Amino acid sequence: QVQLVQSGGGLVQSGGSLRLSCTASGGIFSLYAMGWYRQAPGKQRELVALISSSGNTNYADFVKGRFTISRDNAKKTVDLQMNSLKPEDTAVYYCHTDSVRPNRDYWGQGTQVTVSR
Repeated sequence: QVQLVQSGGGLVQSGGSLRLSCTASGGIFSLYAMGWYRQAPGKQRELVALISSSGNTNYADFVKGRFTISRDNAKKTVDLQMNSLKPEDTAVYYCHTDSVRPNRDYWGQGTQVTVSR
């Protein structure tokens, strides 16, 4: 059974930085593509960034140039470095993988990120 446990997040002023971390237990982490999603109040959950098992990355247009996703397979962690934060980045952020088994999503517990003006 794979479990994803998140840390980081919090409150920051506009223009500031935060780092989110997600640690996996169980499974073979190095084989999994990992992602970060977010959900703002009243909005659907949306993809923020992806990193493949080989380290290739993809970003949503609204975070390109500001956010960086990275992974450490030895530590079984995937991080999201968020710079130049904007109030519209305020949301609950979730780490995710669907690489463990077909048709099965695994989510972290969610972390609140609040960016004040």
